[in-house]
Amino acid sequence: MRRTCIALMSLALTFSLTACGAGFNASTRQVKQVSDGVEASISTNENLIKAVNVLVVETADGAGVLVGTVVNALPAEDALLGIAINGVVATVTGNNSLIQNAPITFEGEVATSKAVVPGLNAKAGSHVQVTFFFAHAGELTIQALVRAQSDAYAGITA
Repeated sequence: MRRTCIALMSLALTFSLTACGAGFNASTRQVKQVSDGVEASISTNENLIKAVNVLVVETADGAGVLVGTVVNALPAEDALLGIAINGVVATVTGNNSLIQNAPITFEGEVATSKAVVPGLNAKAGSHVQVTFFFAHAGELTIQALVRAQSDAYAGITA
């Protein structure tokens, strides 16, 4: 009897002492940022659109160039109608169709689009407001970091 009682107490202590006291929504479980870029999403009945690794690169002539990826995770197609950086409408060229799991990528080797705001004059280290406008999902606004045109971003031009 004594051995059974000790075994049950040990088992109960094992489960109670190894459990996470903060639960499944602990703040340490929510950390996802692995780059300078920020992430956000917008969900409607038909769309789940995610903006991933979004940041802005300042160029030598004062322009702001968007870097990041936008993807629609659900089957209903949407379209990127435009982008504004700090309230100034960007010139967007390239792909704007959001088909399920077919990302729109701004800059880099697999870029499908480009978004530039000439004369943005945002300084590296500051944050700017980036707003994406979608045909069905509406608006998605992010506070994005401004990076200098150096290191990994040296090849980015307006």
